[in-house]
Amino acid sequence: MDWTNSRWNWTLKIRALFPTAWQSKITMRKMRIPLFRVDAFTKQPFRGNPAAVCPLQEWLDDELLLKVAAENNLSETAFFVSRGKHYDLRWFTPRCEVRLCGHATLASAYVILNLLQASLQTVRFETRLSGPLTVSKDGEKLAMDFPGMFAKACASLPEALIQGLGTAPHPSNLLEANDTYIAVYENQATIQNIRPDFARLEELHPFAVAVTATGDESDFVSRYFAPTYGIPEDPVTGSAHCALTPYWSQRLGKTHLYARQLSERGGELWCEMAGQRVVIKGNAVLTLQGTLHL
Repeated sequence: MDWTNSRWNWTLKIRALFPTAWQSKITMRKMRIPLFRVDAFTKQPFRGNPAAVCPLQEWLDDELLLKVAAENNLSETAFFVSRGKHYDLRWFTPRCEVRLCGHATLASAYVILNLLQASLQTVRFETRLSGPLTVSKDGEKLAMDFPGMFAKACASLPEALIQGLGTAPHPSNLLEANDTYIAVYENQATIQNIRPDFARLEELHPFAVAVTATGDESDFVSRYFAPTYGIPEDPVTGSAHCALTPYWSQRLGKTHLYARQLSERGGELWCEMAGQRVVIKGNAVLTLQGTLHL
């Protein structure tokens, strides 16, 4: 494939979709940025995890990226820049940049592979903090190749965690991976009934909290709380499954797992162990397309 022409075609496609979005020069006084909103890990609008996706011609300063993410007020806004053979990709919550985000990567790949460069089967992202990530078409789903994260046991239960999970019983196991506590319970009902005290959980900074158990109609279920990053409860968390998949794969003796996240919006993920990597598959649906005026 001629990637130089591919990048030019991508630019032309963006300009066709947003005829007023691109100017000959990027200026602070008059800037137009394409904006897509995609619900990830679902086939249905208004379910799964909504992510904002903003294609850029070149990187803007971090302060402006953070302001855009705060304005979108979603758990993550993804920004990407075409580099010919790949895309540079970054993710921001309303409060900060994050090291890895699954649903916003899925949303970004959906925009590229379905709207900007539909002839492609695979897109490669280069990230600052999580290395290269690839996403490929897999029937109706998109398959993300992510790094596996192998959790370690915690020696003790932090008091803020115990209090932050409300009336839930103490977990049967507590693990730690990638600045996330993973509290393991014995049944799905416990996960569904947790009513977090987000103020207490915020005391765990920089840690977020995932709670998980075997599922009634899935291999495992989970919920994810990250109030310290401006995300009280994340609807569906792809990055957490980089750690949940190795744990449940070993515990259940399976390499292919079907997972559900039990937030109010809900979502589903198909996870696979691939050596030291984790393949996470999901659906996505476009719900909004417009232009940011800055």
